[in-house]
Amino acid sequence: FPPAVFPLSCAVQSYSWGKVGLESEVAKLLASSDPLVQIQPDRPYAELWMGAHPRGDAVIRDNRIPQKTLGQWIADNPACLGAKVRDAFQGHLPFLFKVLSVNTALSIQAHPNKELAAKLHVQFPEHYPDANHKPEMAIALTPFEGLCGFRPVEEIVSFLQTVPELRVLIGEVAAEQLERSGSDDPRGVSAALRVCFTRLMKSEKKFFVDQLNMLVKRISQEAAEGKDTSGSNGDLLLRLHSQYPGDIGCFTIYFLNLVRLEPGEAMFLGANEPHAYLHGDCVECMACSDNTVRAGLTPKFIDVLTLCEMLNYTPAPSSSKIFPAAQSQLDPSVYLYDPPVPDFAIMRIEIPPSIKLYLVSAVDSASILLVIQGTAMGTSTAAASEMTLRRGSVLFISANESISLHLSSPDGMLLFRACCLL
Repeated sequence: FPPAVFPLSCAVQSYSWGKVGLESEVAKLLASSDPLVQIQPDRPYAELWMGAHPRGDAVIRDNRIPQKTLGQWIADNPACLGAKVRDAFQGHLPFLFKVLSVNTALSIQAHPNKELAAKLHVQFPEHYPDANHKPEMAIALTPFEGLCGFRPVEEIVSFLQTVPELRVLIGEVAAEQLERSGSDDPRGVSAALRVCFTRLMKSEKKFFVDQLNMLVKRISQEAAEGKDTSGSNGDLLLRLHSQYPGDIGCFTIYFLNLVRLEPGEAMFLGANEPHAYLHGDCVECMACSDNTVRAGLTPKFIDVLTLCEMLNYTPAPSSSKIFPAAQSQLDPSVYLYDPPVPDFAIMRIEIPPSIKLYLVSAVDSASILLVIQGTAMGTSTAAASEMTLRRGSVLFISANESISLHLSSPDGMLLFRACCLL
């Protein structure tokens, strides 16, 4: 039998928003997994792609395997996915696992559901390259910040009253409609919110740049005088404006929740949920798709009309955006993040220092294992030889295969494992 468990060497993406050099968690993981890697101090190390995506297919680190990449290997050995996964996802690995190191904000974006994705792909294939949905989940590795989902209406109304530049852009009629919308009529609230946000996003460039400059000037003066600018979300405004001057996305901070995650906390981004990662390091898992509808904080193609049409305009507090992990009943070291989509799930595995032999149990799905902390020797009946696991190591595990870890680090291990639990 060919080996069915093997190490991977994964693709790095150097997007401009990434943390540079060894400030980046991606770079640190690369450097510790492979001492021969030269980390360039001025290069952004934004994303590590662990999977079989055609634009970043992982390379197999096992010379007994004739296939060079994970994508080729899965195509030749589709049974490795597990029968259910293979049949449900037409012989493809249904997820892409990543590490992200975010220094400056990513674009204000949302991902379409399957129905809209299919439509956009037919109409604009150059911007929407496939017909799949793209739900994603981020789990913080370091303190992590992002914008996610619409704020409670009271918070937005409060900003409309303390930030005159915002009110001017939205217009008096729309602002009053939101102020009058009552919590007893959620559809009325969503409709008013849609009008306000669409008015903002579709305002004329010259008009909104003038208002943004006025706002930034006013907040900067207030901050210089030592005044409290939190009622205008001043700190975040100045930060985003310094990163993307003159960008309409700066105003979205008055509509979207600021979500702060501590390490191990997660947020799930379903279809049509507006979001933008702002800063920090995380592991992320997503369905295999490149469909992103953008509308600000970006130099890329923006599609304001599609975004404003598709969004989920349900207000909710930022605390509701934190997605809980469930500790496994069978293995207290495992915490499962199981989102409401079939494409992927993530396990956080925290092995305490007292355990020196740990079994990474078999699941009925191909999975990808990432080591964040600790060292071990890994053995498996499905591996060609024993494997050294250290910080930054990535392993592919075929369905229904397990690995025994012989821990050598004094302070336990932290692993993340992406799989598909149908």
